[in-house]
Amino acid sequence: MTASQPVNVAPTPAAGPASATTTPGRPDERPASAPARPPAREYGLDALRVVAICGVVAIHIFGVIVGQDDLRGNLGWWVATAIDIGAIWTVPAFIMISGAFVLDPRAHRAGPAAFYRKRFVRILPAMIVWHVVYVVVVRMAMRGEDVTATGLARLLIDGKVFTALYFLWLIVGLYVIAPVLAPFLHAGGRYRALITAGVALGWTMVAYMIPGWALLLGDSRPNILTSWNRWWPYVGFFVAGWALRKVVLNRLWTTVALLGAGLLLVEAVWQFGVAPRHRLLQATFPVMATGTLVAAATLLIFLAAVSIGARTTWRPAVARTVVRLSDASFGVFLIHLLVFEVFRQLIPDVEAGRSLEVIGLVYPAVLVVSFAVSMVAARIPYVRAVF
Repeated sequence: MTASQPVNVAPTPAAGPASATTTPGRPDERPASAPARPPAREYGLDALRVVAICGVVAIHIFGVIVGQDDLRGNLGWWVATAIDIGAIWTVPAFIMISGAFVLDPRAHRAGPAAFYRKRFVRILPAMIVWHVVYVVVVRMAMRGEDVTATGLARLLIDGKVFTALYFLWLIVGLYVIAPVLAPFLHAGGRYRALITAGVALGWTMVAYMIPGWALLLGDSRPNILTSWNRWWPYVGFFVAGWALRKVVLNRLWTTVALLGAGLLLVEAVWQFGVAPRHRLLQATFPVMATGTLVAAATLLIFLAAVSIGARTTWRPAVARTVVRLSDASFGVFLIHLLVFEVFRQLIPDVEAGRSLEVIGLVYPAVLVVSFAVSMVAARIPYVRAVF
């Protein structure tokens, strides 16, 4: 979930918000004769993007231990769970970062056609290439799976070709509706954006409570997501990113926001760990990216990141490093599962997924290799088109 490319899928800083604060309830206004000012780089969001991609990689690596049911409850399992569940907020955080830039009215001044051309020329080649890579290279060549045409069609329809590739479909869906949302939000200013985000988030939270409540009543009513509708639970986060992009908390409230987010995530880890006990609690506050606990934690972390970034004096060397890592995050997202698969094929203990020590060593290795490959690929013509 970029400042010079839609990294996580958050687009370029050139499409980022201006440094001026929007008056609540009114759109940004500038005299027609005033020259357009280049938008300031949002280093706080760049830093948040880097932290978030590290969290996404952690979810996929430590998750192999969490998935071992016979290890459930031992110390290693709890540590892996704390890392895995404690990082769930990174997925909606990417969506908020993307919304902060994609919904900027300046990204839509040339009209929907120009917006779509710019965004889809960036993301569609990556979608095609990496779907092929994970089917042909990982599933078929490395894992030896027999992928039939019918099976592949099902995977594509469900958006489950490989672990995290659903995120690309999610972003494409949000890009499709962005030209409709952007002028509506801009016309009403921050107040309208806040109301819209609140309504959309509330709707999503209730939607994800319903399956749990239905189970309590002895029925099954799951929310079914496919490639074409994976975006809808994240509209609230998308709009919230735009609505909160300029809200700067003072130091006290920034600290309160971080502590609040930490407590919410600790509760989520505990709740996940004690499932299936406390059935009403599990049904009402499901531990997932679109659940109430994680949503609230994500909003608080986003506010804290914006506030810290706005107050920080970024030294040139530090700023350059943060920007380079931020710009590489989309490539890291795309390749880290392939890098991890190589480790799984070469090291039996990684494939077994039972040793916290082994997985703990593999995590930084995968992270470093993925960042290195992404940064190098970004310098190679044609190759950088899919990173």
